[in-house]
Amino acid sequence: MTNRSEPGDDRPDPSLSVVMSERRRLINLAYRLLGSLAEAEDVVQETYARWYALSRQQQEAVASVGGWLTTVAGRICLDLLGSARARRERYVGQWIPEPLPEPTEWITGRPGAAADPADRVTLDESVTMAFLVVLESMTPAERVAFVLHDVFRYSFADVAEIVGRTPAACRQLASSARRRIRAAQTPTTPAARQAGIVRAFKQAWEAKDIDALIGLLDPDATATGDGGGLVSAALHPIEGAEQIARFLTDRISAAPDVTFLERMVNGRPGLVAQLDGVTVSVMAFDVAGDRIKRIWTVVNPDKLRPWTTG
Repeated sequence: MTNRSEPGDDRPDPSLSVVMSERRRLINLAYRLLGSLAEAEDVVQETYARWYALSRQQQEAVASVGGWLTTVAGRICLDLLGSARARRERYVGQWIPEPLPEPTEWITGRPGAAADPADRVTLDESVTMAFLVVLESMTPAERVAFVLHDVFRYSFADVAEIVGRTPAACRQLASSARRRIRAAQTPTTPAARQAGIVRAFKQAWEAKDIDALIGLLDPDATATGDGGGLVSAALHPIEGAEQIARFLTDRISAAPDVTFLERMVNGRPGLVAQLDGVTVSVMAFDVAGDRIKRIWTVVNPDKLRPWTTG
């Protein structure tokens, strides 16, 4: 990407390295705000397009390139979140955030894969599926204020400039979002223990052992699928351990050639289903204690792009 120059001006762009160095942070911000890697990438491209639409004099007048880019990206995300509510109402079935693989999962064996935005998303507690699902329940302003302040540590004065409200109002928005997060949190289970439970779940599922599945699920567990109208998925969440266990065993009986792999999904132990080497679904889990409390299964192929190999 190069900056357009003024007539007769062949000087190198002094801000190019600064602008490009911000890409990783902008992708991280936009993914957390939107829950979609594809949309996050579009936001960053649009942000860069607006920067390069400025004249050289306008660019040089910007005190902080990073601050300018963050403000623009944040405002674009805020607008998208507002329109997303209408889009989600038209979405077929349940909408689940786009799942992310570990960087090594998609870098290995893929020439040029390092250019994929998935490797620029830092995997931490703020991108677990459980966390992103709670963010989805917030208003656009709550989500932007919370993510910018609590996750990325921007001051409320900076947040106010992006959200278009006073710093005091942004403080209240972040506080409201924080209460939502606390209300939805489950006790943390060590990663190794989570992996063991997911492995036991996989083995019980492959064996079609309904009783074992029920024993691994919280009695009030919920399972949500996202097919986006492109692939068959339950239109509403399935509730209750027995109902989920029976649904899953029916599904695996109908697809005997599917292979299940243990993989990290958004930084937590999960499962990936492949058919003839192609990823057809990604499952994320919320484990509380020794039981699985929530399962999210994404089968919408548009959301499985980062998991495509070859």
